[in-house]
Amino acid sequence: MKAHYDDTRQHILDTGKRIIAGKGFSCVGLTEILQTADVPKGSFYHYFKSKEQFGQALIEDYFACYLERVDTLLTNPAYPARGRLLRYWQQWVDTQCTGCTDQKCLVVKLSGEVADLSEPMRLALRDGTEGVIRRLAGCIAAGAEDGSLPALPPRETAETLYQLWLGASLLAKLHRTATPLEQAMAATERLLAPASEPAAA
Repeated sequence: MKAHYDDTRQHILDTGKRIIAGKGFSCVGLTEILQTADVPKGSFYHYFKSKEQFGQALIEDYFACYLERVDTLLTNPAYPARGRLLRYWQQWVDTQCTGCTDQKCLVVKLSGEVADLSEPMRLALRDGTEGVIRRLAGCIAAGAEDGSLPALPPRETAETLYQLWLGASLLAKLHRTATPLEQAMAATERLLAPASEPAAA
């Protein structure tokens, strides 16, 4: 019976994630989520006391899954650190471009909407993004050690890159074009250019 409860909770979260990734948090009611998930309202309140608590759990679950994928990309021994970072950013391009329907970034979707709406959700987003930045910083430090990157300040560089890509993702949504993401990739490649490569004229 416990396994059934765990599956039902995850099913509600997965269903809500798909809907909210497309419509946002405020525009989606519990009725839509529960009807889509084919779960009675009583089951929802068995796991979540409120829509806000559901939103917090959804963000935490999103980051738990996302950070597993980040770890897989950024620790892959088949590539030097620079290559691992560029593969990470290329995946960002592939999943945030115009017309992409899967794996939309909930940070891009929800940050502006819920930061002033819910403190628990804001903190869940803050903690999740901190986890991403910390992993990027670790990979940047590894790049200096393996020689694939110049000696960059890891934390500062990770924050700069993450901010660049969040902004590019928002502009890509506004203009419905992949150009901001392509420009972010070009800027990232310049910033992460190995010290041995001559600067472009």
